Formats: sequence, structure tokens, C-alpha cells
Amino acid sequence: MEESHETALTQMRKSVQKLGSSSEKCGDPTLMRFLIARSMDAEKAAKMFVEWQKWRAALVPEGFVPESDVPEELEARKIYLQGLSKNGYPVMIVKACKHFPPKDHLQFKRSITFDPVLSMAHLIDVPQDSRARFNARIHLERVT
Repeated sequence: MEESHETALTQMRKSVQKLGSSSEKCGDPTLMRFLIARSMDAEKAAKMFVEWQKWRAALVPEGFVPESDVPEELEARKIYLQGLSKNGYPVMIVKACKHFPPKDHLQFKRSITFDPVLSMAHLIDVPQDSRARFNARIHLERVT
């Protein structure tokens, strides 16, 4: 990692602490995404990161969304997990033709956050950090 990136990460971590939060649970790649989104401005990136943490804590208080919280979205059979790719990454199939406007918007938001890829990664002992990768195939037949 470049020295300028390391300096920006250090400044961002200090700024996050000043804002009354912690970045201990997040790796450098996660923090770098926030820095890049804010043109390497550590103060702005820290503010955005803390706001993201608050949003995430409100939407996913347990750190994950249990299947019991998104039954309608799962019953729609829009997303399928299909094992691993040749490179060992989880594979997800999304059938976009089965997506319709949700009746329960909160459940829909939680289902997006449900992130079946992280569930899959947990099952196969892949580290659930920000560097985890996956393959997604989106089936667009009959989508208008």
C-alpha cells in the first residue's frame, strides 16, 4: 500500500474516533472505499463511515439479517446460491424477471442487506471481510 494511502487511513481512523465511533472491526480495504468515495479527504470519509455504521446498526442490529425477517422476499425465489466458481468464489444467480415492487419496503431493504453471499461465505469458512468476492449472474429474460 502506498504511503499516502496509509497516512490517509491513519487520519481517517483518528477522525472516526473523534466522531465517537470505532473502525476496529473494519479492515483497510473497507476504509479505503470510503476514502476513495470522498477523494481521499479523511474528515469527509470518516463522517460518511460513521453515518454508514449508524445506518447499518439500525437496519441490521444483530450484524446480519436472519431468514425469518425476509420470508416474502426469499419465497419469491429471485436469488439462488450456486456453490463456488472455478476460482473458489461464491456464485449467486439473480432472476430479475421475478422482481416486482415490494409491499413491505422495510423487508425489501433488509432482504438486500441479507446478502446471501455473506451467508454462503460463512458456510464455507471464507473470511467475511471487505475483500471477499463473489460472482453474480443476472437473468434478464422477460424483463421490460
